[in-house]
Amino acid sequence: QVQLVESGGGSVQAGGSLRLSCAASGFTFSSYYMGWFRQTPDKEREVVASITRVGGRSYYADSVKGRFTISQDNAVNTVYLQMNSLKPEDTAMYYCAAGARWGRTVGVAVSDYDYWGQGTQVSVSS
Repeated sequence: QVQLVESGGGSVQAGGSLRLSCAASGFTFSSYYMGWFRQTPDKEREVVASITRVGGRSYYADSVKGRFTISQDNAVNTVYLQMNSLKPEDTAMYYCAAGARWGRTVGVAVSDYDYWGQGTQVSVSS
Protein backbone atom coordinates (compact mmCIF):
# COMPACT_ATOMS: atom_id res chain seq x y z
CA GLN A 1 0.00 0.00 0.00
CA VAL A 2 1.49 3.31 -1.10
CA GLN A 3 1.69 5.95 1.59
CA LEU A 4 3.05 9.48 1.61
CA VAL A 5 2.87 11.08 5.02
CA GLU A 6 3.71 14.77 5.38
CA SER A 7 4.74 16.44 8.61
CA GLY A 8 6.37 19.64 9.79
CA GLY A 9 3.72 22.18 8.93
CA GLY A 10 2.60 24.84 11.35
CA SER A 11 2.26 28.53 12.01
CA VAL A 12 5.20 30.90 11.76
CA GLN A 13 5.81 34.62 11.43
CA ALA A 14 7.06 36.15 8.22
CA GLY A 15 10.79 35.66 7.84
CA GLY A 16 10.71 32.40 9.75
CA SER A 17 11.52 28.88 8.65
CA LEU A 18 9.88 25.49 8.54
CA ARG A 19 11.06 22.08 7.38
CA LEU A 20 8.51 19.76 5.85
CA SER A 21 9.08 16.01 5.68
CA CYS A 22 7.39 13.37 3.58
CA ALA A 23 7.85 9.75 4.57
CA ALA A 24 7.21 7.34 1.70
CA SER A 25 6.37 3.66 1.82
CA GLY A 26 4.85 0.96 -0.36
CA PHE A 27 6.86 1.63 -3.51
CA THR A 28 10.46 1.71 -4.70
CA PHE A 29 11.40 5.21 -3.59
CA SER A 30 14.51 5.52 -5.76
CA SER A 31 12.46 4.78 -8.90
CA TYR A 32 10.23 7.82 -8.45
CA TYR A 33 10.75 11.53 -8.79
CA MET A 34 9.27 13.50 -5.92
CA GLY A 35 7.60 16.86 -5.64
CA TRP A 36 6.06 19.36 -3.26
CA PHE A 37 2.91 21.21 -4.25
CA ARG A 38 0.74 23.73 -2.48
CA GLN A 39 -2.86 24.82 -2.72
CA THR A 40 -5.11 27.48 -1.24
CA PRO A 41 -8.93 27.43 -1.35
CA ASP A 42 -9.00 29.97 -4.17
CA LYS A 43 -6.21 28.59 -6.36
CA GLU A 44 -5.31 25.44 -8.22
CA ARG A 45 -2.63 23.17 -6.87
CA GLU A 46 0.77 24.40 -7.99
CA VAL A 47 4.24 22.94 -7.96
CA VAL A 48 6.66 24.37 -5.41
CA ALA A 49 9.69 22.16 -5.94
CA SER A 50 10.54 18.79 -7.40
CA ILE A 51 13.52 16.50 -7.50
CA THR A 52 14.66 13.80 -9.88
CA ARG A 53 14.99 10.15 -9.09
CA VAL A 54 17.82 9.66 -6.57
CA GLY A 55 18.01 13.42 -6.15
CA GLY A 56 20.28 14.37 -9.01
CA ARG A 57 18.53 17.61 -10.04
CA SER A 58 15.87 19.87 -8.63
CA TYR A 59 13.30 22.31 -9.96
CA TYR A 60 11.77 25.30 -8.19
CA ALA A 61 8.87 27.60 -8.87
CA ASP A 62 10.05 31.16 -9.43
CA SER A 63 8.19 32.31 -6.32
CA VAL A 64 10.33 30.16 -4.02
CA LYS A 65 13.73 30.16 -5.72
CA GLY A 66 16.46 31.07 -3.28
CA ARG A 67 14.21 30.50 -0.26
CA PHE A 68 13.15 26.84 -0.46
CA THR A 69 15.31 23.74 -0.84
CA ILE A 70 14.12 20.26 -1.73
CA SER A 71 16.18 17.25 -0.77
CA GLN A 72 15.75 13.57 -0.20
CA ASP A 73 17.27 10.77 1.81
CA ASN A 74 16.95 7.47 -0.01
CA ALA A 75 18.14 5.57 3.05
CA VAL A 76 14.96 6.51 4.92
CA ASN A 77 12.64 7.05 1.93
CA THR A 78 11.97 10.65 2.88
CA VAL A 79 11.84 13.89 0.93
CA TYR A 80 12.20 17.26 2.63
CA LEU A 81 11.32 20.85 1.89
CA GLN A 82 13.33 23.42 3.81
CA MET A 83 11.47 26.71 3.70
CA ASN A 84 13.30 29.87 4.74
CA SER A 85 12.34 33.55 4.65
CA LEU A 86 8.70 32.60 4.64
CA LYS A 87 6.13 35.12 3.42
CA PRO A 88 2.40 35.39 4.08
CA GLU A 89 1.78 34.39 0.46
CA ASP A 90 3.41 31.02 1.22
CA THR A 91 0.39 30.17 3.36
CA ALA A 92 -1.20 27.05 1.89
CA MET A 93 -1.75 23.35 2.29
CA TYR A 94 1.44 21.62 1.17
CA TYR A 95 1.32 18.22 -0.50
CA CYS A 96 3.99 15.66 -1.22
CA ALA A 97 3.76 13.66 -4.44
CA ALA A 98 5.54 10.80 -6.19
CA GLY A 99 5.65 10.09 -9.90
CA ALA A 100 7.20 7.66 -12.35
CA ARG A 101 5.86 8.59 -15.78
CA TRP A 102 7.68 7.04 -18.69
CA GLY A 103 10.21 9.40 -20.23
CA ARG A 104 10.14 11.89 -17.38
CA THR A 105 12.99 12.45 -14.96
CA VAL A 106 11.17 15.09 -12.92
CA GLY A 107 7.60 16.30 -12.64
CA VAL A 108 6.44 19.92 -12.71
CA ALA A 109 2.69 19.48 -13.09
CA VAL A 110 -0.05 17.76 -11.15
CA SER A 111 -0.59 15.39 -14.05
CA ASP A 112 3.02 14.16 -13.80
CA TYR A 113 2.36 12.48 -10.45
CA ASP A 114 0.82 9.18 -9.42
CA TYR A 115 0.62 9.32 -5.64
CA TRP A 116 -0.26 12.09 -3.20
CA GLY A 117 -0.09 12.66 0.52
CA GLN A 118 -2.86 14.14 2.64
CA GLY A 119 -1.14 17.48 3.07
CA THR A 120 0.22 19.60 5.89
CA GLN A 121 -0.88 23.17 6.58
CA VAL A 122 1.61 26.04 6.55
CA SER A 123 0.43 29.41 7.83
CA VAL A 124 2.65 32.50 7.71
CA SER A 125 1.55 35.64 9.50
CA SER A 126 2.80 39.15 8.79
